[in-house]
Order: sequence, then structure tokens, then C-alpha cells
Amino acid sequence: MNKEIVIINGTGGSGKDTFVEFCAKYVKVMNFSSIDKVKEIAKLIGWNGGKTDKDRKFLSDLKKLTTEYNDMAFNSISDAVVRFKNNEDNLMFIHIREPEEIERAKNSFDTKTLLIKRMGLENISTNYSDASVDNYDYDYIINNTTLEELECEAKKFVKKLELK
Repeated sequence: MNKEIVIINGTGGSGKDTFVEFCAKYVKVMNFSSIDKVKEIAKLIGWNGGKTDKDRKFLSDLKKLTTEYNDMAFNSISDAVVRFKNNEDNLMFIHIREPEEIERAKNSFDTKTLLIKRMGLENISTNYSDASVDNYDYDYIINNTTLEELECEAKKFVKKLELK
């Protein structure tokens, strides 16, 4: 069974999760975000799951602090990669925003990188993580125009990775 790990990125609302859902129609997918553990901590200290600029900056700053303190996000990604390698999924998506973290994960786990873009959607610039989305040279870029086209792109992407 072929397995691939893809780091996925895109500004908020670009269609990353929808793309992952479409790929899951064609292969078994594991979906993981580098900020999952950060969100767990944020909830413990009062974050309500919001996606305002203030919420996004809070999560970005908290991720930076936990990375500096004990490399929590990268360690959680490492654990998830081990789980992926030992399960039946064919394709793992890892959501990472920051270019230096993308590069580190790409080198550590032999991944591909993918940017989802949605025309007419402005990049979020109120925090470092979101503002850095376009600051990386991705292996693949997919333009999200319609749901039908995005699903077609997902099918082509899975085929290109030769996971079947």
C-alpha cells in the first residue's frame, strides 16, 4: 500500500478541509493540524473556538510560545506521523501555516506541500501564522473556484500521488 504525507496550507476559508474531505472519497485519509494541541490548551484558558482576528492572533502567539518552550506542535506532528505509518490510511494531510515549520516537517517526514487558493479571498494578515501562508514555494497549488472543480482537483491530486 502506498502512503503519502502532504502538508496543506491556505488562508482561512480557502477550502482546505473541503479538499481533504473530497480526497477521502478516493483514498483513506488521516487529517491532522499542527495547532490541535494548541487549541486544547487555549480552550482550557478560555478560548471559545472563535475565528476572529483576535482569536487567530492568540492561537498563533500561543503556538509560538509552546514551540519555543517544548516544541509541542512538532512533537505532536511526529506522533501523528508514527500513527499514520502504522495504520491503514493512504494519505495524511498535515495543516501547517508557518514557512519554517513547513520546511522542517517536509525535511523530517519526506512530505509534499500543497497550497489551496481561493480567488477573491484576502489573506489574513493580523498574525504571523496567517500572514505567512504565501511565503513558501509549494510543490502543488490548487485554485478553488467551485465545489465541483475542487472535487475534480482532489480526484486528480490523489491519482497524481499514485496511492491506488
